[in-house]
Amino acid sequence: MLGRFRLPIQPDTVLRWHRNLLARRHAARSRPRRPGRPRTVRSTVWQILHDAGIDPAPDRTTATWASFLRSQADALLACDFFETVTVTGAHLFVLAVIEHAIRRIRVLGATAHPTATWVVQAARNLVMDLEDAGSRARFLIRDRDGKFPALFDEVLKDAGIEIVLSGIQMPRMNAVMERWVLTCRRELLDRTLIWNQAHLLHTLREFEQFYNSHRPHQGIANARPLQALPPPIPEPHATTRLHIRRQDHLGGILHEYRHAA
Repeated sequence: MLGRFRLPIQPDTVLRWHRNLLARRHAARSRPRRPGRPRTVRSTVWQILHDAGIDPAPDRTTATWASFLRSQADALLACDFFETVTVTGAHLFVLAVIEHAIRRIRVLGATAHPTATWVVQAARNLVMDLEDAGSRARFLIRDRDGKFPALFDEVLKDAGIEIVLSGIQMPRMNAVMERWVLTCRRELLDRTLIWNQAHLLHTLREFEQFYNSHRPHQGIANARPLQALPPPIPEPHATTRLHIRRQDHLGGILHEYRHAA
């Protein structure tokens, strides 16, 4: 039907309008309601530590947050909610979990109403999936979002997973999960007009499969979460021609490249 009409705008223009609308809305909701505390200069911090008898950071024995994440990566999960808006203006919330060690992502679901019952069921589904995969997860990082009921933590605690709460307005404490949300927005949601909940779930499932099985990750030496690195090409200096095949997903938004047999 659209092919019979000559529209005065390009598809990229529509997508840019959509991205700008979401960006302005997010900026408006994220604006602090009151000004923060004055900026603290480094000399002031040094003076406070000196007066308290605290040595400089390299000489401290307390573990830092970064060292904790590195040491516990094999047993660490992180989760978060993020929001997206359909072309009709409906707000949908997505809950996802990532494994720090291998960067495997699990999209637990999407809903317009993240009730306590829905979130708890998502936790139960996650526990069953982790058991089937033989995961050794012992910690899960999450923020203090009110969408997480107390029973969510209890379900995970019964499975031997301890909840680690991030600080208030400190997204860097959950940086791996926040980075995936940014990747999902840039590579998928900013380039797709979502029509409804079913369309969003289909799109996220395709992206989850692509992210876990094909997309390389610098954090794990350019490997893929569910697939090892392919064997190196023998005698690459003698190779004169490579046969590469491309497979498109979601109408060409995602691309897979493979060596032809």
